Amino acid sequence: MIDRESYQLSRKDWKLSKIFRYQLLAIACCVLAIAFSVPAIAIPALQPISVSQLQPSELESIAFDAQIWGENGKPGDKQLLLKSIDNSLGYLNSQAAASAYSRYPVAGITRDRVRRSLDRFRQLVVSSTTPAELQESVKREFVFYKSIGKDNKGTVAFTGYFEPTYPASRTPNSEYRYPLYRVPPNLGSWSKPHPTRLELEGADALQGSKGLLRGLELVWLRDRFQAFLVHVQGSAKLQLADGGVMTVGFAGKTSQSYTGVGRELVKDGKFTLEQLTLPKLNEYFTNFPAEMDKYLPKNQSFVFFRDTNGAPATGSIGVPVTAERSIATDKVLMPPGALALISTKLPYPNAAGKLEQSAVNRYVLDQDTGGAIKGAGRVDVFMGTGNSAGDRAGYINSTGELYYPLLK
Repeated sequence: MIDRESYQLSRKDWKLSKIFRYQLLAIACCVLAIAFSVPAIAIPALQPISVSQLQPSELESIAFDAQIWGENGKPGDKQLLLKSIDNSLGYLNSQAAASAYSRYPVAGITRDRVRRSLDRFRQLVVSSTTPAELQESVKREFVFYKSIGKDNKGTVAFTGYFEPTYPASRTPNSEYRYPLYRVPPNLGSWSKPHPTRLELEGADALQGSKGLLRGLELVWLRDRFQAFLVHVQGSAKLQLADGGVMTVGFAGKTSQSYTGVGRELVKDGKFTLEQLTLPKLNEYFTNFPAEMDKYLPKNQSFVFFRDTNGAPATGSIGVPVTAERSIATDKVLMPPGALALISTKLPYPNAAGKLEQSAVNRYVLDQDTGGAIKGAGRVDVFMGTGNSAGDRAGYINSTGELYYPLLK
């Protein structure tokens, strides 16, 4: 997954007295830095907190995940959660995880501790029979590391992403004109900064065969904005004109940075930030298709794809992502594969079939990242595959909190 809009202590226990000494030391360093006009030490993206430090509203809801067993007459997703946990455990046992955690910057969070925490949490999910029982066990055995958020006060902005399902063709024709491209074999030798989206495919997205992308076409879509959204989401399931199904996934990207097209429309006054949803973008470009020539090239980043041969959507750590149980964060700051807790609002259909925002507390696995998911204040929630998942993902535009539970 890539380019989406909308991201050691070796001892097993961290005593609270030691936490407070480190916090006092950090404060003292900041004061001295100001006094002597030197840069202050950066605040770690995650801060350990005890249950006693939680606000009353947090204390009541934290670690309470009713969806595992089902609520409001809807079935639970315990087996999906367990499968997602197993996917993360597979990653944490890999050399890739060992390498990633050798560089991980937050003291106290090691691969071994993350793995032991996930093993124990899995046991608790299997043995618990109610959300309250699991909640009490987690509060008793785990300490919570809280993201400092985008404001150093814990405020995290949440968006959603999904795996689109779009019509496509293996061969171009008058109906299917907009290609996705393979990675250029000589991409490593391209001079930097790499060409922009405009330079690679033109303002109308039809000029790629005349330049560096010639011969790299993988598959063609009939809708330009849908092709663009595959770049944004990083993967897709394509219903082929010949009756088959093709899955594509992220294979590489240019060095250009990601720009959110929706934010550019907001800047130009087309609609407000509060109105910014994927359905709103679809509606706008359906009504004003010529505007795509102006706005889509503003995202200068360009993504390349590969045929994944029917594999499910896969996150940046190389494991499948699970609907409402996988998140994307900035992997420079957040622990890959780890168990996390999110507290935010997600959209669900009401009795009339319309989407309404509902407050949720959800155990998730941190299995992905994204070009637009930068900093401690961004989380992207994977909502699944297809149109319904896309509608729900497109409506997520809320704030909340992000925690990582680790064994004491």
